[in-house]
Amino acid sequence: MPKTATYTASCLLAGLLTLFSSSFAHPEAVFAQNGSQANGSTTMDRIQIAQQNRQKLLGEDTTAMDTTDPELAAIRDRLVYGELADKGTLSLHQKMLVTMVVLTASQTTDDIYVQTKAALRAGIAAPVIREAVLQCTPYIGFPKTQQALRYVSKCFSDMGIDVPENQATVTEESRFADGLARQKAIFGDAIDKMHASAPEGQKDIMVQHLTAFCFGDFYTRKGLDLKTRELLTFAIVSTLGGCEAQVKAHVQGNANVGNTKQNLTDCLCWMMPDIGFPRTLNALACVNAVLK
Repeated sequence: MPKTATYTASCLLAGLLTLFSSSFAHPEAVFAQNGSQANGSTTMDRIQIAQQNRQKLLGEDTTAMDTTDPELAAIRDRLVYGELADKGTLSLHQKMLVTMVVLTASQTTDDIYVQTKAALRAGIAAPVIREAVLQCTPYIGFPKTQQALRYVSKCFSDMGIDVPENQATVTEESRFADGLARQKAIFGDAIDKMHASAPEGQKDIMVQHLTAFCFGDFYTRKGLDLKTRELLTFAIVSTLGGCEAQVKAHVQGNANVGNTKQNLTDCLCWMMPDIGFPRTLNALACVNAVLK
């Protein structure tokens, strides 16, 4: 074969081998070669940011998904830690507490232990973490809250942390009046109208227990301020789904205590990977309906 033909054939073979091998390159390497996305960042940037943020918050801890399905965990991490962790109007502490109540409300208890450690690593005091979980009680019930507290308490115990058990500020005699004061601080005189319009035979639920139990026993506790409790309540009822009336009420309540429409929108964006799009969009529609 002439030298020119031999050289041409060799080049062609080398090119085919290069093309063939590139087709089986590691996916992250291929993504990194794809250049910039519409927002100006490369895919590899997102991966690196996710790794850094995850290391900062979780350290060497692993979630249940890391073990059972690492591919799905990688997609999650690049979204949560690579895109959402550093964005929005919520502070890191707010995001961590929102995660705690979302996991509790959805009964996704596998990761509560790891997320409790992450919240502690982020500098949130143990009593504050516990109060966030307790705030779920009137909305999801005692059994589900207790299920989550088992993991929280186990984490505290393993880390040698003693948490004060009693953060209550009310007495048996004051819980209704103190709860009513908190209700009015959030919803104003609308509470008087609701109490007056409650049908006979239903006042125990709509007046006595809602005011004394939900707001008296929980909203008056130490550890969380009113703005934080109301933000967490919005996250809890949004997580449950099918609670649009309550979501709308707490959208207005959040606005009344100083949380903005953007705060609530960013809260839903942070929650979205954990609760999915239907509940996220339904709650967002409630935000837009109340705060036009």
